[in-house]
Amino acid sequence: MSSAKTVCCEFYGLQDAKLVGRLLEVARLDRERRKAKGWWNQYPELRSLVEYVALEDIATAVRTWQGAFVPGLLQTPDYARALAVGNADWDDPDEIERFVEAKIARQVRLTDDSPLALWAIVAEGALRQLVGGREVMRIQLARLTEVADEPNVTVQVVPPLAGSHPGMTSAFSVVSFGEPGAVDVVYMDTTSSTLWLESETDAARHNATFGRIARSGLAPRDSIALIERIRKEL
Repeated sequence: MSSAKTVCCEFYGLQDAKLVGRLLEVARLDRERRKAKGWWNQYPELRSLVEYVALEDIATAVRTWQGAFVPGLLQTPDYARALAVGNADWDDPDEIERFVEAKIARQVRLTDDSPLALWAIVAEGALRQLVGGREVMRIQLARLTEVADEPNVTVQVVPPLAGSHPGMTSAFSVVSFGEPGAVDVVYMDTTSSTLWLESETDAARHNATFGRIARSGLAPRDSIALIERIRKEL
């Protein structure tokens, strides 16, 4: 066993070398994301999102469930701007523009040399909410159908007829990494704070919950057909 693992075992009283390796890997990823001097550090307007964006930059896959709005990686500039204005978190229009610029810059992860695998599930109600007005929503919905054609992107919609499902209590994202032994990280954002869950148990629980939400949703092809119908209704 390596010296780092030995120290970790002695300090925490752990005997499972595999578990220790995963804990050390999580610690390494955490140090990297905190020290990273990536493009996101140019945008203080990201505020609590900055750590998530740093994680997203080194991730291999993201599974995200949103009940109230279109996930950030799929937002158009006008939709993102309308959300920011509606949230009333900024008084300065320039800050809003910088925030929108940073959110759109994230989307390069979907088309770079090692594209992020994104599985996004969204409630139908979020697609019918007139964020920014009808024209903004028409363009946003068209964006969803366009990006869903990419092989690394899956989009699902959960309709009201799905009834009760485990995603009704909160939205969340599960971020996965390619490093051997790396544990998935769960990210949750609230009005007043952000929550990170970095244990294997929490990751397993949220992955299972995500799977149940996916089973409550329409199949990807049917989801896109529904998005198109909503867009035409506008």
